[in-house]
Amino acid sequence: MNYRHAFHAGNFADVFKHVVLCRILNYLREKPAAFRVIDTHAGEGLYDLTTSEARRGGEWSAGIGRLVAAADTRPIPADAAALLKPYFDVIGALNERGQIKVYPGSPAVARAFLRPQDKLIACELEPAAVRQLVRHLDNDGRIKTIAIDGWTALGAYVPPPERRGLVLVDPPFEEEADFHRLSHLLGIAHRKWATGIYALWYPIKGRGEADALAKRVRKLGIAKVLRAEHLVSAVSDQSRLNGSGLILVNPPWTLEAELKVLLPVLARLLGREINNGSYRLDWLSGEN
Repeated sequence: MNYRHAFHAGNFADVFKHVVLCRILNYLREKPAAFRVIDTHAGEGLYDLTTSEARRGGEWSAGIGRLVAAADTRPIPADAAALLKPYFDVIGALNERGQIKVYPGSPAVARAFLRPQDKLIACELEPAAVRQLVRHLDNDGRIKTIAIDGWTALGAYVPPPERRGLVLVDPPFEEEADFHRLSHLLGIAHRKWATGIYALWYPIKGRGEADALAKRVRKLGIAKVLRAEHLVSAVSDQSRLNGSGLILVNPPWTLEAELKVLLPVLARLLGREINNGSYRLDWLSGEN
């Protein structure tokens, strides 16, 4: 694998994914029963935004950097600001006030929501990323880091003993087959654990692969599937990342209403040009 998330950490796609992740985790911890998070493609866990890799791409400045700057100048509506607070709290706990030097990967975001009874399985295969993941998270008894292919992990660790929880699937999409793997392995995992929450992230350069993924997911016959997409520009130039999406299986009952508030704000603030972002929120199956 040659994908290095250090170049992209904190970009607009990370912001969208992690804002939604925080809303799901916030919901899970509202009930006293334990839950488990299974992160199939965990990456390094934490990212230093002062490194040459992060500075070279500079993508974080148009993502988390822009969102934090907007929050500081107070143009975010109060209802959206309240929903964003858990996400900002995670970022703030890792950084000095007024500075953003560290950005959390999804396992570090999940760790911030774990209670003593909750667990996280963080899976990663790339050796250098595994070493960093272990260094960043392995001193926490609630967390188990495993060097395993994420696609294998998607089926291997469900259902969890807790019977409540979230499976986050966030592959690097280096291979054309990854879109097909995503829908195929979701079907296998869902048959083993039909009541779990699944969040499947995918990139959007053009509409073809994203729409084909949605069509395949519809054919799986899963009862509740919500699709959320966030675009920072039109898909006319398919050589670059124009947005990203999340397939959300068994989403919390609160999530659709929350995303109706959050997605317009993210689209307005994170568009490549002022106010040129867009979004989509619809049910692939279920509560239409």
